[in-house]
Amino acid sequence: MARGAAVEAVRSRTAMLLLLAVLPPVLEEAVLVGINFHGARGLAPQVTAVWPYDSFHDLRWLLVYHDSWWNFGLGLVVLTVFRGLLTAGLTALAWPERAPRPSFGWLVRRNLEVAALALVIISPWAAISVAFSAVALSLYLFASLAPMLVLAPFLQRAGVVRNWWRGLPTIELLGWSVLNFVVLTVAGAVISSTSGWWGVPVAALAGLVNGLLWQRTVSAAVLPARIRLARAPVAPVAIALTMAAAVGSQTLVGLATGPPAEWRPRVLAERLPDRVPHAVIAIAGHDSQWNGRLPADPRVERFSYVGLDRQGRPLPYGPEATHQSLDSSAVLLAAQVDELHRRTGRPIALLGFSEGAMVARTYLDKWAQPLPVEAVLLFSPLIQPGRAYYPPPGYSGWGVAAGWELRGIFWLANLGRTVKSRPDEPFVRSVLVNAPFYRNRTLCPVAGVRMIAFLPTVSAAEAPPGEYSRIPVFQMPALHGGLIGQRLAQDRVEDFLAGRPVDQPRREYRLLQRLGAAWQAPPLALVLNPVWSADREGDPAFTGRICEPR
Repeated sequence: MARGAAVEAVRSRTAMLLLLAVLPPVLEEAVLVGINFHGARGLAPQVTAVWPYDSFHDLRWLLVYHDSWWNFGLGLVVLTVFRGLLTAGLTALAWPERAPRPSFGWLVRRNLEVAALALVIISPWAAISVAFSAVALSLYLFASLAPMLVLAPFLQRAGVVRNWWRGLPTIELLGWSVLNFVVLTVAGAVISSTSGWWGVPVAALAGLVNGLLWQRTVSAAVLPARIRLARAPVAPVAIALTMAAAVGSQTLVGLATGPPAEWRPRVLAERLPDRVPHAVIAIAGHDSQWNGRLPADPRVERFSYVGLDRQGRPLPYGPEATHQSLDSSAVLLAAQVDELHRRTGRPIALLGFSEGAMVARTYLDKWAQPLPVEAVLLFSPLIQPGRAYYPPPGYSGWGVAAGWELRGIFWLANLGRTVKSRPDEPFVRSVLVNAPFYRNRTLCPVAGVRMIAFLPTVSAAEAPPGEYSRIPVFQMPALHGGLIGQRLAQDRVEDFLAGRPVDQPRREYRLLQRLGAAWQAPPLALVLNPVWSADREGDPAFTGRICEPR
């Protein structure tokens, strides 16, 4: 009888655990579906995930959706209490039968402490996730995720073990935390692939798996097979290194995208085939520089971020010149287009890379038709940037705390660097201010202009769920900036310039796009931000479609 009662008690506790793990994701998903918030639905399963994915979920919402310091502070308190109580309940219900459980009061106090600690530790990485939403650079997204995998087994011990900060977590804990990451990624992908209320049962299933993983992680933390380095303060060292890495990640992103250097793709280094009728302006990206070296083909010209000389020739420039606003660069591009067209008598083609692609797209939007530009090739354009916002220094508004956190991170990262990147440089601010246009129309067709986007597969993680392009695309496996050096891509450039149709999407692009949905910050609704209120643009975050008016 006693054994039967014990088994029944375990079953009852497990049922309560699963119910507690299922309800919050279901409620969040139901709300998001109810308001048609398509762009954030993939986040819902993370509400009851194991540490630290749950706190990462909370902070991304808070850093995007607060419009004053008071609201941010209140949000921190509410999230700390909510997270502490929820995880205390999950921990108590997941506690293994073989081990004596501390009082529920102790679990509440401990989990409130861990919730507060997690918010502090994860906050820089959540801010970097917001930076990704602002500039749509996938390397920021990947940089924000790596620390979650590192911190997970440490924080999972913190809520249940008194001396959690000593010793290495077991491989079992690491395995369960990685599995939860995989589950959340897949659940977000499935939800972003469904329509309407079908996402709710998927969120429920993900919550069910979360509950089972709470059982496994709590058991692995309470009853470890063996603790290595049992006396060493491993957790504080790991936490300190992880927080320091938030500053170092800016350097890593810079290394991955390439240091300021001479940009010389094949269109600049080799002559174009005779079948190409255009004169071409090649527009380099952020932090590029040019020493005045001429292209191999006289029909090709480098765009200068500082303008033309008195003879109408582009001037050499340094990397700091690329930090100006997109509107300023578009004005210079318009003058260079007119001068090159006048001098050669040829129709103009624009080939822009990264920021250069955004300069070309801004030019197409700002200058009335007909244009001398007949073809535009966008290499690694920023896909739906401006999904988050933060006001300039000295102002309040949506994302004010995120802005100051990013300023602190970048200030530290810029120490000792010759070319400094700042979250308030005119280029970034021009993206944030004109976010409705760039979110909705970057990859939209323009009447009278042949357009194509060359997208590396890594950019799939940049694209939020839903439609991302209505112009032809050429996709290849590559990192940001790697596609323009591929010979096959250069062959397609020449084909496109010669008038041949080029459209080569890859099947895995849509899959990778959906797999990234769970880890993007929720987009700020266009209707909420007064800075964007005058723009008559649709919001892809709610419609799942681009190129549509409000």
